[in-house]
Amino acid sequence: MTTRYLLLENGSVYTGQAFGLTKIENLLSGELVFNTGMTGYQESLTDPSYFGQLLVFTYPLIGNYGISKTASESFKTQASAVIVHELARRPSHNHMQLSFDQWAKQMSLPGLTGIDTRALTIELRQFGTMKAVMTDVLSDQTLANLKAGSLDDQQVQQVTTPQIYEQPGRGLTIAVVDFGLKQSILHCLKARHCRVIVLPADSDAQTILAYHPDGVLLSNGPGDPKSQHAALDMIRTIEQVKPLFGICLGHQLFALANGASTYKMSFGHRGFNHAVSSSDHRHLDFTAQNHGYAVDEASLADTDLLVTYREVNDHTVEGLKSTKYPAFSVQFHPEAAPGPHDTGYLYDDFLKMIQKAGT
Repeated sequence: MTTRYLLLENGSVYTGQAFGLTKIENLLSGELVFNTGMTGYQESLTDPSYFGQLLVFTYPLIGNYGISKTASESFKTQASAVIVHELARRPSHNHMQLSFDQWAKQMSLPGLTGIDTRALTIELRQFGTMKAVMTDVLSDQTLANLKAGSLDDQQVQQVTTPQIYEQPGRGLTIAVVDFGLKQSILHCLKARHCRVIVLPADSDAQTILAYHPDGVLLSNGPGDPKSQHAALDMIRTIEQVKPLFGICLGHQLFALANGASTYKMSFGHRGFNHAVSSSDHRHLDFTAQNHGYAVDEASLADTDLLVTYREVNDHTVEGLKSTKYPAFSVQFHPEAAPGPHDTGYLYDDFLKMIQKAGT
């Protein structure tokens, strides 16, 4: 196998073997992040919230159940590269259509295997998320080039839908603003018979309301929420006239639009085992999460927002609701593909809120 290198911004180097796209023509740099899930590698790599990132899986064996054509969250891989400890050699599952390596080749996804991903994760937890570069040729200039480069801050514009489209249904009409939409969100709405209108991230309130939605959902997506200034005016207008539900990036934008602030976390939450507790103590749920930014709880003091959920381990804000409008948001993913499915009830809560509002 071809030798491949992972160089971190702090100078650390990890050496392993290439898989997937076996030849990298240019330096492949991006934000290096880790995911603690034991399953869900296909869903994670195709989740637009990972756009442009180099994704490390902490679970030591990846690819053991192969790839299914029905499990992707978008039509292509969104992460720029994948790093694993061991690539499964004999995958097996009754829904498997390709091996992980075959799929990575098909998707032109560069992979690195044979390194100590847990040691790498410890380093990221100690020093925080950082820039890194994956390369087949390491030189003295590589680190200097990495430090001199900057990360893209317009990821949403590269993953949002370029045009409006509809998912038919006989129930309530939901307008989904696509900041980096996971397909599982649409599956959850379809399961509840909703008619769904998906609109680009830069849609204004007038465009959204022209479809006469019963409610509006702000999707997940990549990057710094503060880079999406245009969305804030849209949210302020929408929440006054339509019930609103924000997920992940949508949650952060909902907070910013209502006067709160966000900050970049040291290494974020990425995985399927994050416990959250509701403020009313009625729910203690395990959740799927994928975010590197969070809402600053201290900034909520002068807003009309109340905290509804907190992360059990670090107590970060995981949910908000408005005391003024029928609007709420969560930092985690209630669609939770591949799981857990503890918080799927939030889609039902959203539809009940719409019916109660009578819009």
